[in-house]
Amino acid sequence: MSTSGAITRTPVQSAALAVSIVFALVGIAGFIPGLTTDYDTMQFAGHESQAQLLGVFNVSILHNLVHLAFGVVGFLMARTAAGATTYLVGGGVVYLVLWLYGLLIDHDSGANFVPVNTADNWLHLGLGLGMVALGFSLGRSSRVGRRGAV
Repeated sequence: MSTSGAITRTPVQSAALAVSIVFALVGIAGFIPGLTTDYDTMQFAGHESQAQLLGVFNVSILHNLVHLAFGVVGFLMARTAAGATTYLVGGGVVYLVLWLYGLLIDHDSGANFVPVNTADNWLHLGLGLGMVALGFSLGRSSRVGRRGAV
């Protein structure tokens, strides 16, 4: 049996694909009543949205769409090792900036347009650090593997 048509992914591509699947699932889950509490209070954007994914993380239509978009971008960028590395490191930096933004803004102001709460902030820190770590560690091993190949 020939495996010439099999798709071979590098570890960084697999990690980027897994992260993008999680983002897409979270984006979808934010639109499912029951998984999202106070669903009827969901707004397009802004801190007035009281909807919470799993009863913990503030969400809005915009917040859910951003997660879905992040998932789609990850699917597309995971097609190459370089793209997967860029997605993980770049996306991780975006989430670290979002963490800082969430720490600095007043959560009851118009600046909280996504919206975020304290649970979101700490999740964003973990996502950012995790994505950057995956991108650098797995991306590096992918580059070393290519250089070492003859």
